[in-house]
Amino acid sequence: MAGLSWIEIIYWASTIIGGTLFILRAGMMLLGGDLGDGAADTSLDVDVSGDLGHGLSGDHADADVSFKLLSVQGLTSFFMMFGLVGLALLKADLPVLVTVIGGMAAGFITVAITGLVFTQMKRLQTEGTINIQNTIGTNGNVYLTIPKNGTGQVQIIVQGSLKIFDAVSDNKNAIATGEKVQVVGVAGGNTLIVQKSK
Repeated sequence: MAGLSWIEIIYWASTIIGGTLFILRAGMMLLGGDLGDGAADTSLDVDVSGDLGHGLSGDHADADVSFKLLSVQGLTSFFMMFGLVGLALLKADLPVLVTVIGGMAAGFITVAITGLVFTQMKRLQTEGTINIQNTIGTNGNVYLTIPKNGTGQVQIIVQGSLKIFDAVSDNKNAIATGEKVQVVGVAGGNTLIVQKSK
């Protein structure tokens, strides 16, 4: 980097280091890698989950839907854009102070946008575990005939997904395939107690 001024060196270092770490971290998150900041996070949070009026918060109860300003992701996105915009403004022959202010403004805007993007990504993640108690009161169809005093199968939409469960009749009578049923209880394990829908 011979011939570069001190401010150009700072901008290039910010761009290369921040950009590389940002891309690596974003890629790992998209691939499902667990790169939670854990102890590295401070209590300085910027809640971008919809209400920007809350500002700073020390409450970590909402940590999954807030973006931490001082997280690794926040810092890398800040320095990446600080360096890029600072270099661009410097190449436009603007005063150094203007390039620093412009770079910082771009960095803070990028932190906010990155926070919104990653918050929405976290909201799209689902645990995938079905709570069998959530089936009670739902309606479905008999998938395999429920015999008298026996077990069949039913299709139920639970937690937004169509699932098939073993089922028994609440009055011990047979229920034919295709019949509409309602879940009235859980017999144990993943076996539902159903009755014909009225």
